[in-house]
Amino acid sequence: MGARAWGVLYVLCGAIFLEGIDVAMLNVALPSIRADLGLSTGMLSGVVSAYVLGYGGFMLLGGRAADLLGRRRMFLLWLTVFLVFSGLGGLATEGWMLLVARFVTGVAAAFMAPAGLSLVTAHFPEGPRRTKALGVYAGTAAGGFSLGLVAGGLLASLGWRWVFFAPVILSALILAAAVPLIGREDAPPRPAGGFDLAGALVVTGAMLLLVYGVVRLEHPGNDWAGTAGAFAGGLAALGAFAAIERRSAAPLVRLGILRSGSLVRTNAGALLFIGSFAGFQFLVTLYLQELRGWSALQTGLAMLVVGVDTVLAPTLTPRLVARFGNLRVLFGGLVLAAVAYALFLPVGPDWAYAAMLPTMALLGLAFSLAYGPLTMAATDGVAEHEQGLAGGLLYTAMQFGTALGLSAVTAVNVGALAGGSPQDALGALRAALVVPVTAAVVAAVVTAFGLRTRGSVPAPEPAPAESLT
Repeated sequence: MGARAWGVLYVLCGAIFLEGIDVAMLNVALPSIRADLGLSTGMLSGVVSAYVLGYGGFMLLGGRAADLLGRRRMFLLWLTVFLVFSGLGGLATEGWMLLVARFVTGVAAAFMAPAGLSLVTAHFPEGPRRTKALGVYAGTAAGGFSLGLVAGGLLASLGWRWVFFAPVILSALILAAAVPLIGREDAPPRPAGGFDLAGALVVTGAMLLLVYGVVRLEHPGNDWAGTAGAFAGGLAALGAFAAIERRSAAPLVRLGILRSGSLVRTNAGALLFIGSFAGFQFLVTLYLQELRGWSALQTGLAMLVVGVDTVLAPTLTPRLVARFGNLRVLFGGLVLAAVAYALFLPVGPDWAYAAMLPTMALLGLAFSLAYGPLTMAATDGVAEHEQGLAGGLLYTAMQFGTALGLSAVTAVNVGALAGGSPQDALGALRAALVVPVTAAVVAAVVTAFGLRTRGSVPAPEPAPAESLT
């Protein structure tokens, strides 16, 4: 593996790191944004939800577009869109401007992320090299979420607009490096039946409705009829999409890919694992900032140890996968996550950081063991022309997991909060902490069903000549 191959990998890792750090930084800066622009609670929540709607709604379309229209083309185009609308978000003077900017940024990420993952699998053949490359890629992605909290705290102290301008600078650097490094590819063959426009429109509408319904669950007492209507409309649209795909000469999503038990288990595990962490991260932020009075920077630093996966994922995880097999390593990571969340259940009103450290350290190890194998399993054995689709399915599951995790812990926390005293708030938070514990346990159980399948057979040890280090 030469310098150019490493350069391509670093560029693609930079893009997925950008996507992770962008989300984490914004979450830390929300109080500053509200204070400066005078946003209502609903508008502030909408700033986060707009990104989730764009990301989750267009992810399947983005994954298939990479296969049909070209991975490099989609990656560079939507990285540019990401850059432009991040900058526009930093220039916003009204709440609606932020909503539009975050929605389009989410759409850009929905096209960019699966294109980037399929470029990784296209540049590195199956085997030790791809395992190593995906370990580096996944570790960088996971590190973006944890390091973004610290970066967000630092930038928010300078001014919340820097939370939007910093990704512009990073995007420009990645784009400048990507154009010469990522080689041009042969134009993908055009489907015999043309592009499945009807399927694209219907599945995008279905995803938008379903994500919108999940987001509405954060406020369980508000208009249940509207929430039920969103879910019903989304499910009906999914049914219509399945009917369209069965009749289409060139379906957007080949329904047969969903018959793979391994793929379904992987995506279910990804949804539950990412959802559990999203919910836990939200509750920890609530505990440290609102109940303990910590600053955004202190909160970010408290979570920094979770970022150890940035080091361990590309170094330790590929060796463990080679020795024990992908699913066994993934299962171990999910079990560690469940233990980590369980250790935080008895959290007290004046816990020292030393009491929280075991949870944070175990989460860093859990991410190291789980995130990479999830990415590997999602694309393992998938045909070359469907790698983008596989990436789209994985990231759709992750985005739904994020939305579900946040909505579930918010709903439980609000429902359990009987009064306004600190003790009542702490009790409600403890009740909500059961959600990530449960989600991680279910993810481990789902993954355990695949331990006896062919996917759990250890990969051969990498030969010295093929080592990437």
